[in-house]
Amino acid sequence: MKHSTRRVASIAATSLAAALVLSACSASSDDAPADDDSLTPVKLQLQWLPQGQFAGYFAALDQGYFEEAGLDVEIIPSGGDIVPQDALANGDVDYAIAWVPKVLGSIEAGANVTNIAQIFQRSGTLQVAWADSGIESVADFEGKKIGSWGFGNEWEIFAAMAEEGLDSTTVEIITQDFNMNAFLSGDIDAAQAMTYNEYAQLLEAIDPETGEQYTEEDFTVISYEDTVGAMLQDAIWADTERLENDEEYQEATVEFLKAVIKGWIFAAENPEDAAVIVADNGSDWGASHELWMVNETNKLIWPAANGIGFIDQAAFDATVAAALSAKNETGAALITEEPPATAWTNEYIEKALAELEEEGIDIKGEGFTPIDVELLEGGA
Repeated sequence: MKHSTRRVASIAATSLAAALVLSACSASSDDAPADDDSLTPVKLQLQWLPQGQFAGYFAALDQGYFEEAGLDVEIIPSGGDIVPQDALANGDVDYAIAWVPKVLGSIEAGANVTNIAQIFQRSGTLQVAWADSGIESVADFEGKKIGSWGFGNEWEIFAAMAEEGLDSTTVEIITQDFNMNAFLSGDIDAAQAMTYNEYAQLLEAIDPETGEQYTEEDFTVISYEDTVGAMLQDAIWADTERLENDEEYQEATVEFLKAVIKGWIFAAENPEDAAVIVADNGSDWGASHELWMVNETNKLIWPAANGIGFIDQAAFDATVAAALSAKNETGAALITEEPPATAWTNEYIEKALAELEEEGIDIKGEGFTPIDVELLEGGA
């Protein structure tokens, strides 16, 4: 998602070219890497700039998993001027990473895309207030200044408020930048934050009263994962029509997902290395912040009860229900009707998971244990 004001990495394409048709069947991951000329070109659109949120994709590239799968993958960052699902629907890229509620809105507006892998199994969105603010739950938002990034990131807030019976007009929604400056300066009462980014920015900041870094005890943290407003976030989206009609695209999709899964397994087992890989691919975050991001992102993925990327229908239905209930401060709805059946499918992720499991690869990460990360001042 859009979580940084950092410059776009040099790997970003200067402009998006027309979609490249997948022209050859992918090689098995058991085969030796093919020559570049024989690899199937694939463009993957990220939701934001290179950072630990996308560690698995960069790890798959760095470790050669895409190449082993017969794919020549170009990872394209977004700097806010690119809407991933629109780039996909327009044929500019082959796959895109985007939050489910954002894409539901695009689907209702006519985008013909399909969720083929739900990488994040849990919501990482927080609302953070000062410990002495009296804000301990969503019910306490009434009459307060609540920060939100907008751009589709606000719907968990509105869905959680709807569940509490709060009219969105009774809460002042303040557009905040993709940092915590407005919160630290007192301009908002509770700031939107991701577990893997903005919350860390607070813990890296210096308390002017003590001269030391802030601690968790300084804040009250409301996790949307604990509310009805929780919505599914980073998913991999594919072109619906190509999935239905293009056999080579179908085959490449399975191979692509297998490589991505291997990338995320690498990130889970080697978070320090994964953080370095992301940094080498253009992230401007400091080392401790980047490692925090990778570690916290892994927590949103692992363990994966049904295998990484499997789309749980109950969770998807809950996201749809939350999206249907949400009304913003103008009374506008995110969506007004149920999405079509083509909005998601487990067909390709199940094939990928089954093939990897046959290879003896741990696709569930039941033994996953996050590491302890010490955040240094400024995330250095």
